[in-house]
Amino acid sequence: MDIQAILSAATGGHGAVNPYAAIAYLVSGILFILALRGLSSPATAQSGNRFGMIGMTIAVVTTLLTHMPMRSDPLPQGNPHDLMVDWVSLIEILAAIGVGAVIGIVMARRIAMTAMPQLVAAFHSLVGLAAVAVAAAAYLNPVAFGIADAAGQIHVVSRVEMGLGIAIGAITFSGSVIAFLKLNGNMSGSPIMLPGRHIINLGTLAAIVALTAYFTQDQSPWVFWTITGLSFAIGFLLIIPIGGADMPVVVSMLNSYSGWAAAAMGFTLGNTAMIITGALVGSSGAILSYIMCRAMNRSFISVIAGGFGADAEAGAGGGAKEQRPWKPGSADDAAFLMSQAENVIIVPGYGMAVAQAQHALREMADQLKKEGVNVKYAIHPVAGRMPGHMNVLLAEANVPYDEVFELEDINGEFAQADVAFVIGANDVTNPAAKTDKTSPIYGMPILDVANAKTVLFVKRSMGGVGYAGVDNDVFYMDQTMMLLGDAKKMADDIVKALSGTGH
Repeated sequence: MDIQAILSAATGGHGAVNPYAAIAYLVSGILFILALRGLSSPATAQSGNRFGMIGMTIAVVTTLLTHMPMRSDPLPQGNPHDLMVDWVSLIEILAAIGVGAVIGIVMARRIAMTAMPQLVAAFHSLVGLAAVAVAAAAYLNPVAFGIADAAGQIHVVSRVEMGLGIAIGAITFSGSVIAFLKLNGNMSGSPIMLPGRHIINLGTLAAIVALTAYFTQDQSPWVFWTITGLSFAIGFLLIIPIGGADMPVVVSMLNSYSGWAAAAMGFTLGNTAMIITGALVGSSGAILSYIMCRAMNRSFISVIAGGFGADAEAGAGGGAKEQRPWKPGSADDAAFLMSQAENVIIVPGYGMAVAQAQHALREMADQLKKEGVNVKYAIHPVAGRMPGHMNVLLAEANVPYDEVFELEDINGEFAQADVAFVIGANDVTNPAAKTDKTSPIYGMPILDVANAKTVLFVKRSMGGVGYAGVDNDVFYMDQTMMLLGDAKKMADDIVKALSGTGH
């Protein structure tokens, strides 16, 4: 069988729906579901990644076979024309895939775990931009996409799909760019409040919806490109006012948006794999966003409308500037207290991630376990800058999965803990979330470290506050000892003290 026969069998003739392609896409969808299932736990994350890679490989190969670029060549005899593979276009497609693969491999090998949140935001922006590019290509050449009649008028259903795809894709792109800049430190993590932002946002969203509806009746270029421009703008406007403490929700939300954009474009392209994958990503991202909002006792609408930190200055008041007595400590002090304890609960936060102290922290825990100390890790759902950030870092340091507990599973144990060792976590341990109704974090469930007999708090200095801009009363409690300095160096010094090699 020659190449033409193989392609004819794969495409079911000239682009007809082929049952083998449908089966291949179904297998891909099942593998994607298994991937999501695997990624729900650090213990099964590697197998989940493998399922996802296999599923995507099957989907890409199937799409290439069923949408092979063809050209019509005249024949000297027999049929006047025959379809031949357009090798130039195929080589261009494969080259683009190769370039993308190289970039992905290099980034994956070089990126630090602390930069993972902004990397995820950057990838979301690319998905959104891809959706915009596909929608634009389909609009400019609808006949090639099979979404137009003989007169070149785009089908009404396709216009709806295209309008939704380009709107969601553009919002995803511009919103993800802002999220990246905030997470990467290129833009302040504090909320940027525009005057009359709610009116501007609602007016822009209403205009996008109205124009999308009008697009079903009139496919003029001005309508299409106005929808595109307004969608890019609203993405910026929605994310700029959101404060840094809400970034985990924003990342999850943008992940959901990227999925729905892909699903909408899947309908336009008639690609089952894109529809399935987009729906899975969109729904899982929406569920995760809901879980994150519950973890902060906030509604999804309140996050979009303003975000944490909007009233940070009012909430923090003069607390951060007030000179209050606090108890300094050293690595030797911490080593002695923890070595004498029966139960130690470690609470990691973003400060640990920035200092890349996870390996030193695990060594410290190993030393304590040799001393007969029971060690557990407490993870807040929004610790770090993206969902699961702390879990990933601890897994990288080979911390046993059975020692890591979520907030609802371990919060009641702080009252029985001899020592709560907090390393770089501020907002998620701040009692103001329970006691101060004026605080921007009021209502957010926290890890009750203040209930422990002794609190060891690792912090770079007393001058700064958490990402939400609120001072933490735990710093000034009688049972709290502040360990000031770089988190990794402090953990290393504690390990030396525990092993008897400290100074």
